[in-house]
Amino acid sequence: MSGKPVAAGSINAGGQKPSGFIHELGFEVRDYECDLQGIVNNAVYQHYLEHARHKFLLQSGVDFAALHERGLDLVVTRAELDYKTSLKSRDCFTARLRLERSGSLRFSFVQEIRRDSDSALCAQAVITGVCLDHGRPVRIQDVPELNALQLLSGLIK
Repeated sequence: MSGKPVAAGSINAGGQKPSGFIHELGFEVRDYECDLQGIVNNAVYQHYLEHARHKFLLQSGVDFAALHERGLDLVVTRAELDYKTSLKSRDCFTARLRLERSGSLRFSFVQEIRRDSDSALCAQAVITGVCLDHGRPVRIQDVPELNALQLLSGLIK
């Protein structure tokens, strides 16, 4: 499960992947992630999405442990998921994301999971979060790492 290189033709003129996605991560379904029906259990998709978000943040210089040591914690406040097509054992797939601002306190990860063999949309999600400073919400621009992340993501110029 490592960051996947993007095919040469898939980046647009602004440096982003199709549909504005700025990060992608490849996976393969493991047998134990499937339920009795032989498909990936619905809760497992949240793990895939979370892992893609964490890898993106780490690669962008946002270190959860370092933030926590300063009393700053990134927390999910809302998760919206739509399941479209089931994944099965040994399916290879890619989780993609882009970052959006949702006001001065909230940010959202718009994500999708697509099966590699046929590009079928398996799940799409909007995961919204905030940064807490010792338990209290803090403005995104007041946290240097998050402000830099906005610049990297093209949310601010």
